[in-house]
Amino acid sequence: MKILMVLTSHDRLGDTGKPTGFWLEEFAAPYYVFKDAGAEVTLASPKGGQPPIDPKSDEPASQTAAMERFRDDPAARDRLANTLKLGDVRQEGYDAVFYPGGHGPMWDLVEDRNSIALIEGFYDAGKPVAAVCHGPAVLTRVTHHGEPIVKGRRVTGFTNSEEEAVQLTDVVPFLVEDELKRLGGRYEKAEDWADFTIVDGKLVTGQNPSSSTSAAMELLKLLQ
Repeated sequence: MKILMVLTSHDRLGDTGKPTGFWLEEFAAPYYVFKDAGAEVTLASPKGGQPPIDPKSDEPASQTAAMERFRDDPAARDRLANTLKLGDVRQEGYDAVFYPGGHGPMWDLVEDRNSIALIEGFYDAGKPVAAVCHGPAVLTRVTHHGEPIVKGRRVTGFTNSEEEAVQLTDVVPFLVEDELKRLGGRYEKAEDWADFTIVDGKLVTGQNPSSSTSAAMELLKLLQ
């Protein structure tokens, strides 16, 4: 079982000058769900090398067991520091793909041609595609049979009210909830910050950081 995880290379929050990147829990929790299930996990990002961690995701109040495990795992830290370049990766070598969120993907992975082609390749081959929190934003430029991949599909992702709560509504390029709806996705959500994951066929989406583990576990179910 081989799973590809794709992380952002973008480290600036719009025009604010503030740092961003991927959300550490949304990487660490799925990473260990996959590893503990015996999966071979490969990491990639648009630029390769060390993807930027959103510093807010590593604050004391944000710590989780998975994050602490990652901190004590030199091999995992080394793998994260040496991600493959996304342009060098092909879906043929993997069974599924998983996109952690954080705000970074909103600026690079959404429009990244390699990412779009990769997701289309996985989906067209009948392989599971999963994304959590802001991760589902990467689906918004992806098509299947000429239509948006999310059209008619049950999906979730970071809610408008969650974005408002972190005071970035006017900073992000678009709101994940609004864009998924605009493209014809059958968007659903739970209460803000609640664990909520949806599976529709081979598409798995999680609402927020709390949904990282459940999204990873649902992806595993599709592979087992």
